[in-house]
Amino acid sequence: MRHGEWHKSSRIGWLRAAVLGANDGIVSTASLVIGVATAGATPSAVLIAGTAGLVAGAMSMAAGEYVSVSSQSDTEQSDLARERKELETDVEAEHRELAAIYVGRGLDQALATQVSNQLMAHDALGAHARDELGISEIVRARPVQAAIASALSFAVGAALPLLTVVIVPHAMMLSLVATLSLAFLALLGGIAARVGGARISIGAIRVTFWGALAMALTAAVGSLFGVIA
Repeated sequence: MRHGEWHKSSRIGWLRAAVLGANDGIVSTASLVIGVATAGATPSAVLIAGTAGLVAGAMSMAAGEYVSVSSQSDTEQSDLARERKELETDVEAEHRELAAIYVGRGLDQALATQVSNQLMAHDALGAHARDELGISEIVRARPVQAAIASALSFAVGAALPLLTVVIVPHAMMLSLVATLSLAFLALLGGIAARVGGARISIGAIRVTFWGALAMALTAAVGSLFGVIA
């Protein structure tokens, strides 16, 4: 019988990757556009730079997430293989080990032994994976899911400042890219906080702060190079 409740922690895998991707897409692309525009580039050059940043950033996010989460998956599989071998060679020691874990959590020895016996009779490897190694379906590494979520969310986030570049007049581009991008970041932070069960205001403020800082620094760099040129 499956557990009927649905907790917010079940979203942690795709939510982390999606929020990170969308945040990076908005911040990096908006900052790139602002930096290049501040240096005096033409509107077409700004659009080319932003589009290249979208493609490169999405692929970078996908590759980075896939490699990092694959490393986590490799570690999990290695630990599970070791645990499987231990269960084959010394199952009694594994019974005692699992019972000791339950004693440490507050059960008396007799009950802990009974729980250990019943859980291992049902799924010995699953019991040790969950209670000894801390590996469960909720937190298990999923490299492909993380890569796809990061790439797609980055592309969506990066498209927002690029659309602003295309639509608005060049004279208003800098101010509107910055303003709209910060508004999008605040919205993203608030939504992510709401989905994750945290305070919306805290989520919006922390994302917007770092986005504003990144845009200000790249604007300063673009201005410096524009003066030098």
